[in-house]
Amino acid sequence: MIVSSTLRNREVQAPAPPARRTTPDSASAALAAGTRAWTVRLRTMAGPATVIYAATTSLHLLVLSAMIRPDGPSLTDRLTAWDGRRFVQIAQYGYPHGMAGAADGSNLAFFPLFPELIRIVHAASGLSWAVSGIVAAQLSLAAALIVLHVLLTRLYDRRTATIATVLLAGAQPMSLVFFMAYSESLFLALTAGALLAAHRRAWLTAGALTALAGLTRPAGVAVALALAVAVALHARERRRLPGRAVAGLALGCTGVPVFIGWVGLRTGRLDGWFVIQNAGWGTAWDYGHQYLTDLVGTLEGSNEFMAVCTAIATLALVVLSAAAFRRGTWPPLLAYGAGILVLSLGQSNYFQCKLRLLILALIFLLPPARALARADNRTLITAAVPATLFGCWFGAFMLTTWHYGI
Repeated sequence: MIVSSTLRNREVQAPAPPARRTTPDSASAALAAGTRAWTVRLRTMAGPATVIYAATTSLHLLVLSAMIRPDGPSLTDRLTAWDGRRFVQIAQYGYPHGMAGAADGSNLAFFPLFPELIRIVHAASGLSWAVSGIVAAQLSLAAALIVLHVLLTRLYDRRTATIATVLLAGAQPMSLVFFMAYSESLFLALTAGALLAAHRRAWLTAGALTALAGLTRPAGVAVALALAVAVALHARERRRLPGRAVAGLALGCTGVPVFIGWVGLRTGRLDGWFVIQNAGWGTAWDYGHQYLTDLVGTLEGSNEFMAVCTAIATLALVVLSAAAFRRGTWPPLLAYGAGILVLSLGQSNYFQCKLRLLILALIFLLPPARALARADNRTLITAAVPATLFGCWFGAFMLTTWHYGI
């Protein structure tokens, strides 16, 4: 017994196997494998949207260049026309003080984030102010298409997302505005990012992007509405209201009020922004009365071809948006689209600009995209190519000939 115990105490433990050392070759192989995995993932996420961006940009610029007369304004002048000049002026000179020029449309009506992006591009690149405005819009559009493609892939599938992205960037009538020095492309990028973050339940990120969208366009109110719906759905599922979701929503609701309040301080009156909008562009809330009056008047007796086309196109977007309200559509996306529709049609601004304002609704893309996704490739190409060519021509015609739609 004693001998056995002694032998056990004297047992020599087997030596532990030596620690595995990472050689330089294995570390390099792991790094290369990780790089390849990220490259594949990035190509999968951004590849289709990047190709769509490159193709539609080339087509838009080609058609627009062909429609510009030799003795007319340059391509840069066209892409910075109308509101584009105002954004470039704000980036270059800042905002005016007081109510000076309000009757003619003060630059205080335009939200600040896109001019700030122009300023950043100009400082980083040394490009002219006008070209910096175009580049800022192009960078924003590329980001917008990538993020929107990722969002729609999560909500539906890759084929539907790709078709919807093509329709948005090329086929819908006012797609050209995304390529101009306008704030729509930046707003679209921030909106898509906010919706994607909300779908992933990254509430603080969603709130920050929503606030930035609110500093880009007054339509940021619709993004805040979508975030509120997403938070409400999350609270109903969890049977409680998480603090991060509440904080994200509170943050998201700050963008529009902050700028309107700042304009109030700048002009010396709390309603300064609303006064400027009404004085310069006739924009005031009228529950859609002006839109319906102009719509009926145009369809009944207008002899201007493009005015009638604009009326029909706005109706088509409204009908397609209504068709998107079906079971299975993500409620926050529906809330956002409905908010854009109400804001665009419920105010008494220029009828010819309604089509440009409506394209941000996005939900009108869903019915045709889902229908085409179920079709075979031949049918898809037969429908998408002529539609894209028409969309490129329509925007170029609006910008070079009719002069009222943008």
